[in-house]
Amino acid sequence: MSFTIHVENGCNSGDSIPDQAQFYQWVQTALQLFKKDGEVNIRIVESDEMTKLNGQYRNKKKPTNVLAFAYHPAEDEVNPLLGDIAICAPVVFSEASEQNKPTEHHWAHLVMHGTLHLLGFDHIETADAKQMEQQEIELLAQLGIPDPYQIQNTYQSETDTQAAK
Repeated sequence: MSFTIHVENGCNSGDSIPDQAQFYQWVQTALQLFKKDGEVNIRIVESDEMTKLNGQYRNKKKPTNVLAFAYHPAEDEVNPLLGDIAICAPVVFSEASEQNKPTEHHWAHLVMHGTLHLLGFDHIETADAKQMEQQEIELLAQLGIPDPYQIQNTYQSETDTQAAK
């Protein structure tokens, strides 16, 4: 398997952004499962840039956590560009805090989510959404990260248990 990951940090946030090795591990986990070769570009953005992208491509006038732009390479293309993923750092930090989960886990989830979009998954129809969520859960479990859709309860229970000690 051969793949390349490019990460560009266009964010001025003082918060900690994952390093290149973390992004590589997260994308690698998804690509290996599907035995895909290719190139993935990840751009970390501020809220204003994500608002522009979300408005342009989804007609929504607010930032979102992640957008994926899949490229559909020819079958015989060697190490093709799979696509681009834009992740809004301020939204990631805010959601992780609101959902009471480690920020790194939320970054991993959103990278997996974006990568699955590049591989052709979507969540428009309910059945597709369930399949995509299940893939995310399984991929994250390989990294020791709990189910992101049950995370609030999981981390709340762990926090309550630790507080009781």
